[in-house]
Amino acid sequence: MRFLIWGAGAIGGTMGAHLARAGHDITLVDNVREHVNAIERDGLRITGPIAEFTARVPAFTPETLRGEWDTIVLATKAHHTESASHALLPHLAATGCVISAQNGLNELTIASIVGAERTVGAFVNFGADYIEPGVILHGGRGAVVVGEIDGQITPRASAIRDAWRDFDERAIVTPNIWGYLWGKEAYGAMLFATALTNESIADALASPTSRDLYIALAREILAVAKARGVSPEGFDGFDPASYLPSAPAGAAERSLEQLVTHNRKSVKTHSGIWRDLAVRKRRTEVDAQLGIIVTLGEQAGVSAPITARLVELIHDIESGARAQSLETLDALATTIPDTVRK
Repeated sequence: MRFLIWGAGAIGGTMGAHLARAGHDITLVDNVREHVNAIERDGLRITGPIAEFTARVPAFTPETLRGEWDTIVLATKAHHTESASHALLPHLAATGCVISAQNGLNELTIASIVGAERTVGAFVNFGADYIEPGVILHGGRGAVVVGEIDGQITPRASAIRDAWRDFDERAIVTPNIWGYLWGKEAYGAMLFATALTNESIADALASPTSRDLYIALAREILAVAKARGVSPEGFDGFDPASYLPSAPAGAAERSLEQLVTHNRKSVKTHSGIWRDLAVRKRRTEVDAQLGIIVTLGEQAGVSAPITARLVELIHDIESGARAQSLETLDALATTIPDTVRK
């Protein structure tokens, strides 16, 4: 297939390089000129335990890009979705579509700009990090799912799935893409909580003293999903049903253990959120990913106090008011309802 990938960082760059190596017609777009220059000069290098190779892929900044594409993969950070959707619109063919390979519920924003009929959902959970211009670490495999936002199984969604199997042969198409996206919201909230510290994902989730917090956080997100009529899907050890109040005793703890096992397999030890805060010293996706949950919860009559407090604490770290530490995680734990504590 012919793909334009808008955002050539950890996610877009990894997928683009693998698809180009498999013979697909790939063009990359990125705002970071140094990254684009490095790709044009030396190719895009993928490193890590899964594969070591360099893909020769044409790369452009948004200002230098010309042409139209039937299929555009949006792989920017969630808080850049609106501006990126407007920027890519002149390059989207009239009968084309935009696929969100991002974290969050960004399909809502994309559809409001390009049209719901030209928006396709996707869920990706593999581990990757932007290391330096032209170099990306592909650290671990994870679920890859494509789905129409109206729940239909269409030829275009199936064609994208077929192409993406050249990136991960386990890629699937689903009639419930919102279920996967909301499942990732619950798991993603846990990852934001782990980023309050300098612990690895696996070590943070394995901590017995913090398990009540992770369970309460996931349960809060899932309550908002339920209020909106969404049935969350499981993936890579995360089982949404395990975190519901009606789940059997110990089910959530067993799911956390599976998440620990999954994350210990990856050489990507920390989340991209942690990397944004600790390494790249830049804004995270917290408002676009979790702030929207608080808003959607209010609209549905479901409060999300733990999520709201987590957003505040991430902003404190972004501004330098707090350090990434176990003490900051403890500040979040004080918001757990007594009914959740053991």
